[in-house]
Order: sequence, then C-alpha cells, then structure tokens
Amino acid sequence: MKRVLLKLSGEALSGASGNIYDNAFVDSVAENLVKAAKSGFEIGLVIGAGNIWRGRQGGEMDRVKADQMGMLATVSNSLCMKDAIIRAGVPAVVMTAVAMPPFAEPYSAERAKAYLSEGKIVIFGAGLGMPFISTDTAGAVRAAEIGAEAMYMAKNIDYIYTADPRKDPNAEKLLTVKCSEILSRGLAAIDFTAAAFCMSVGMPIRIFGLAHPEDILKALTGEKVGTVVTAD
Repeated sequence: MKRVLLKLSGEALSGASGNIYDNAFVDSVAENLVKAAKSGFEIGLVIGAGNIWRGRQGGEMDRVKADQMGMLATVSNSLCMKDAIIRAGVPAVVMTAVAMPPFAEPYSAERAKAYLSEGKIVIFGAGLGMPFISTDTAGAVRAAEIGAEAMYMAKNIDYIYTADPRKDPNAEKLLTVKCSEILSRGLAAIDFTAAAFCMSVGMPIRIFGLAHPEDILKALTGEKVGTVVTAD
C-alpha cells in the first residue's frame, strides 16, 4: 500500500486522562503518523469526535443541529492533530467539507491528491458536511475520492468480535471478516453504511486498536494487528 486513508477514533484521543485531549498521547499518535509518512505512505486522515460530542448525545435536540455540532468537533480534533503532526516533522493540511477559511481549506479531491503526492498528511474535517452520516462513512467516501488503496480504522477496540466483549465473555475475536458478514451478522465495530460502501467500491479495511499508537505503523506495514475486512 502507498496511499491510505486512516480513520482515528476521536474518543481514543482522550487517552486515560479523562480530558478532551491527552496531549502526550496525541503527540505519540502524530509521531507514528510521521514515521509512516517518512517511510513513503501517503496518508489521508479522518478523526471522529467521540471525545467531544456525538450527534446522538443530543437527546431532544434537533438531530441536524446535534450532528452539526459533531462536525465542528471533528474540526477541532483535526486542528489539534495538524499541530501535533507539524511539530513532529511533516507538513499537514486540514480540509473541511464545510467552508471555514480562517481555520481550514475547503475540501477538494484534486487538491487533496496533490498535497498527498507532495508528502503532506491531509486531514479531512467536518465529515461529509451532512447530518446522519458517520465519520466512518465519511472516511470511506474520502478514501475512494483520493484513490486510497485501503482504509485503516484505529478505534477504541483492538479487533472485531462476534459480540461485545465487555458484555459477553464468550465473544470471539475475528482475524478476517467480509463486509457482507458485518452487515448480515450485525457486527457493530464499523458503521454499516461505511461497510456497505466499502463493499460496493472494493475497498479493503483493517480495524485495530489505538491504545498503542505504534500499532498504526504496524498495521500499515502489514504486521498482524487487528481485523482485516475484505470487500468480498
């Protein structure tokens, strides 16, 4: 793989600190991204917002407004990671689906591909700019748009399991699984819309944990971490 899309869990960026950001952990993630970039990977990045706000937390709020708050939260995470990546030694650019020129560039697939070719890490914020669309799905769409060869998803779980391992002690980890199985068996580690999209465009996925940031480089270089999701 050369060009990849990495989806990072926003929730994982808070680490064990209990704060919105664990600065040391964010820096460690950035350092591993920079190592990957310097070794030849072209990296597009999408970050969730679970450490700040998810639309479904809105209770009785209008869902559109709640999801818009989530989109803004992903931009905050994107700016945080951009700063950490630049300090670690590689140029980074934030592009957003919703125009906000003082903070980031408007998204353009062509400019994103040009930046990637120049060795910059490109961070995509504000999802797809639409409510009801998860950052998993936004990552899958951006992966297809930039011509990524695969999508990697660093989450707050280390594998896809047959059930929630926190609730079911008999849950089994899956080393490989098809997108169609995720849908048919209701395996909730990845948004179902994202799984269906990746299946439709033939995009393979690797899902692994972000508890150890060095696993980012291991996953990208083909070491056996996490679950490989094939596009059937």
